[in-house]
Amino acid sequence: MSKRRVVITGLGAVTPIGLTAPESWQAVRDGVCGVGPITQFDPAGMKVQLAAEVKGFDPLVCMTRPESKHMERFTQFAVCAAREALADAGFDAAQADPDRCGVTISSGIGGIGLTEREHDKGLEKGWDRVSPFYIPMGICNIAAGQVAISTGFQGMCTCPVTACAGGTYAVGDAFHYIRDGYADAMLCGGTEAAVTPLAIGGFTSMRALSQSQDPSRASIPFDAERSGFVLGEGAAVLLLEELERAQARGAKIYAEVVGYGATCDAYHMTAPRPDGSGGAKAMALALADGGVAPEQVDYINAHGTSTHLNDAGETAAVKAVFGRHAYALAMSSTKSMTGHMLGAAGAVEALFTALALRDGFLPATINYRVPDEECDLDVVPNAGRSAHIRYAVSNSLGFGGHNGSLVFKKWEG
Repeated sequence: MSKRRVVITGLGAVTPIGLTAPESWQAVRDGVCGVGPITQFDPAGMKVQLAAEVKGFDPLVCMTRPESKHMERFTQFAVCAAREALADAGFDAAQADPDRCGVTISSGIGGIGLTEREHDKGLEKGWDRVSPFYIPMGICNIAAGQVAISTGFQGMCTCPVTACAGGTYAVGDAFHYIRDGYADAMLCGGTEAAVTPLAIGGFTSMRALSQSQDPSRASIPFDAERSGFVLGEGAAVLLLEELERAQARGAKIYAEVVGYGATCDAYHMTAPRPDGSGGAKAMALALADGGVAPEQVDYINAHGTSTHLNDAGETAAVKAVFGRHAYALAMSSTKSMTGHMLGAAGAVEALFTALALRDGFLPATINYRVPDEECDLDVVPNAGRSAHIRYAVSNSLGFGGHNGSLVFKKWEG
């Protein structure tokens, strides 16, 4: 039986470098750094002073006040991005079969800020005074649930919670779900809003975050002076559709999703296998899934977190899969601009990869200064550039050993 083809027809995003998908992509093209001083709480006395926050977000731009009242920040991000994706696609949910439309939106941490606030309230006023909305507003899957409520999509609605790989898993699972005939359209992506004292403190104590005070030297993937990632926030949502139905309604097409692979290191709670073998297997599976030879890939949007272990291990994984061709392709990290958006990272990077294919543009790894011999591939240092890109890969690697890889193809009509 031939497999159905799946295309991207709508994009929505709320990121540290833009409040919409077009704004965020233009910022990528311009090499804008979204890292700056933390403003959502007072970090005085803390080792980490920087984050990649979403700036100027007003939920009332895309929803009513009553709607926003019972949505935590991560859910507001997701609903706004989903509504943008549907509008961008010209997709009329009322004209679709709701049972054939679904939602897959990841979040790694969910409403951690709400947990902090309600815990303080419980300590002060008693635990029976905790908000009745605390649980339904804070659970990780509620962003997906609220998107389904907003759109009326009644097919599968789920939330992959696979740490930093969650957004990639969401897109990959949605792709397979459509390709294998279970749905015709899926809103998929990830969302996160974890710039909070507890999250920053937790990541700091495990020595995962950069403690640099200089925004231009904090999120520096593949640089020999990298010292940890910068926590980011935001959301990205893609509308995937079965090709023939998309064409029948005259939809514009950004790119085609052709392959997806997922593996587990089964090695360590937080550290990847040093040889990158788990990530390599995910890439190899994704290429095989799409029937794509390694030599056909022109660009990789790397997980590229700016930690020593990740960047070196991912570089080793790419060399293992692509051999000599690893030195012919480009591999950059847009986390140099957005910071690490955790459960949203893979989704926003899938979005950027699709737009890279559409525009024939390689995003830069900005603020790159000091080469590292362990990361000796073409990381598109400091300035993006035009290039012919036909196939591209997007990688995500998460705590717990979760590895995910997506393969996209330029839409050639």
